[in-house]
Order: sequence, then C-alpha cells, then structure tokens
Amino acid sequence: MNKILVMGPSWVGDMVLAQSLFKQLKIDQPDCQIDVAAPTWTLPLLERMPEVSRAIALPFKHGDLAIGERYRFGKQLATDGYTQAILLTNSLKSAILPWAANIPIRTGFKGEMRYGLINDMRPLDKAFLKKTVERFVALGRAKDAPLPHSLSLPALQADRTNLSGLMQQHSIALSDSPVLGLCPGAEYGEAKRWPVEYYAEVANAALNNGWQVWLFGSDKDRPVTSQIQQHTQQRCVDLAGKTRLGEAIDLMSACHTIISNDSGLMHVAAALDKQLIAIYGSSDPGHTPPMHPQAVIEYLGLSCSPCFERVCPLGHLNCLKHIPPSRVIAHLSLSTQIPQV
Repeated sequence: MNKILVMGPSWVGDMVLAQSLFKQLKIDQPDCQIDVAAPTWTLPLLERMPEVSRAIALPFKHGDLAIGERYRFGKQLATDGYTQAILLTNSLKSAILPWAANIPIRTGFKGEMRYGLINDMRPLDKAFLKKTVERFVALGRAKDAPLPHSLSLPALQADRTNLSGLMQQHSIALSDSPVLGLCPGAEYGEAKRWPVEYYAEVANAALNNGWQVWLFGSDKDRPVTSQIQQHTQQRCVDLAGKTRLGEAIDLMSACHTIISNDSGLMHVAAALDKQLIAIYGSSDPGHTPPMHPQAVIEYLGLSCSPCFERVCPLGHLNCLKHIPPSRVIAHLSLSTQIPQV
C-alpha cells in the first residue's frame, strides 16, 4: 500500500482545492493512505474530507523558518512508513520535514533551492498548468503523465447533526425561508472586497423578499459585517468572528445561495455544492476559480486587472465598484422559498 504524506497549504481556499488531488489519488491508487500535514487552522477542512486518513497539525508559527523544529518533527515521522511525500507549497521550509522523515520519494515543484530535499523535482509550466488545482493534481500523477480529462471537484461533508445546536447557540430561528449567505471579507486585502454598501443592498433585497441573510467571516471581518448590519437595520444574522472554521462550514451548508469575494469561504461554498456568486476584483478567476460547474463569476476583466495587489494601485477600485448590486441581485431567484433545515 502506498502511504502518502501531503504537505498541505496554509490558505483555506488552497486546502479546499487540494481535495481534488486527494480524490484523484484515490482514483489512481484506491488502496493508498493519505495523511496531510498542515497548519492547525486548516484541520477542520481535512476532517470533512473522507479521503484523508489522518490530519497532522504542524506546530510551527506562520512564516518562521524553524529549521531545527521542522527537522525534529520530521524525525518523529520517520517510523510511520511513508512511501511518498507530495509538497503543495514551493518553500524551502516545507521540504525539510519530508527529508528529515527519510521518505523515499519527495515530490514537488522547483522552487527556493530545494535540490536534495526534493528528489522528484517537477518543473512548473505556468502557461500549461494555469490553475492552482491543476498544479496540485499534477503533483499526484507520474512525471509527464497528463492531467485527467476532468478534475474531481472538492466536496466537503458538513456535520448536519451539529447544525441544530449551532443554530440554537446563535439564536437562529428555524424557518422555511431560504438563507442567503454573504462572505464580504477577504483576508488578502481591500482590493478583493466588493463594497460593503453593495453587499448591504443585496442583503436588503433578499430580506425584503422573505429570505434570511447570514453574514460569515473571521474576527477581522467584523467591521465590515457591522456596517452591513447598520445598512440593514440589524436584520441579518452576524456570525463574523463568532464561529470556528468547522462551525462556519456546517452553518454554510444550510444556505441556499452564497455570495462571496474571492476568499477561502468562496471555495468552501463551492465545495458544499451551494448556489454561488463569486465576485473577483484584483485576482484572476482563471487561476483560482470556484470548483463548481454552476458557479456564477462576476469579473470585469479591466485593462488594469488582475493586478494581484492588496490595495488598488490606481486608487479607484473600478474592478469592483463597476459591478453594481443590481447585476448580482439579478442572479437571485428572490421568490424562491426552500426549506433549509
């Protein structure tokens, strides 16, 4: 049996996309065991991926090289019998642990002088492997093997038994009304955030048509969700900063439709098979699109985009401001009444 250790990415969205690799590994090698080493905050995602046998929490601080700590941690895994390591990040530090664990085959893309640490080095042709998900899946295949005809879609398994308790905890009333989830934050920066007043206009349209509106995000997104609440007379359920990632996943599973910036929660929504409207500004939907065939992508493709900047370098943010709320509202079937729980 092939026992594979995957060095997982740190970003929530990238970890969701990594499930396409895990699913393809199970197709190509049905008997393989997949363990994933990743930062602690991504583990709730791995718990909802049935392909993953074991999630290993990495104890290192984000950004720290910590060569000695990584070496010692790798030595602890040396007796676990891994036959291959697949590195989904291109950093030098991510290659130390599999090398220290003496894993026979260590697969990764060329990057950051990792010669010797990686012995199955792959060149990265960004023109051919345009999408992050394609790059992940390619690392799980034999060198020079083509990508599969169609990629397996991420599919998170929400804990539905946990949902009722969460709704009670957050004082959410049971209702036959459909739920609109809004994810108005973006960890990367304001150049990926659709204006708060636009989100509020969409929220008001849904609320006025009998929908519930739930606001998702981290503690850092609370100023944004608080503004939406002000514009909607406090009629939304504001969950920003009040849920751990696993809880947010379970609550999002009760939504009918989700509107999101290009963020980790956007990829979560796609992997939960939600009706999704994804709004792109400074980033490129050709590089990290939501992995859902019916996802609606709003992207203007202006001459200045994608710039991949955290803050608009031209100061106008036209890539987002020129996507009007009416355009997004038009994608909603506001008369729909679908029981959710």
